[in-house]
Amino acid sequence: MRESKCTMKFIRQSPYKVRMVLDSVRGKKTEYALNFLKLSNKKASVFIFKALTSAVSNFSQKNDTLDSTGLYIKKAYVDEGPKIKRFRPAAMGRATRIIKRTSHLTVVVGEKE
Repeated sequence: MRESKCTMKFIRQSPYKVRMVLDSVRGKKTEYALNFLKLSNKKASVFIFKALTSAVSNFSQKNDTLDSTGLYIKKAYVDEGPKIKRFRPAAMGRATRIIKRTSHLTVVVGEKE
């Protein structure tokens, strides 16, 4: 039961948007997921693609093997990072708050039992 993980922090996209793409590749084989993410037109797919390739690379380095076939995504989740708060001018001299959300992405790959 060998596994490897990759974490990307402070991604400048909301966790809700990243989670939409992540739900479609969770539990799938890594080859399928990489092809899916490469063809996806969502911004979050770029971040997930980088994290997944890094996790596969970490697995091959950690276990002294170049064969990455047969790997699948064991866990993939997004946590909310710190929020960046800004103000935007509004009507009648007021100001409204804009919250720019960030995400922490974790991808764990491993072998099927």
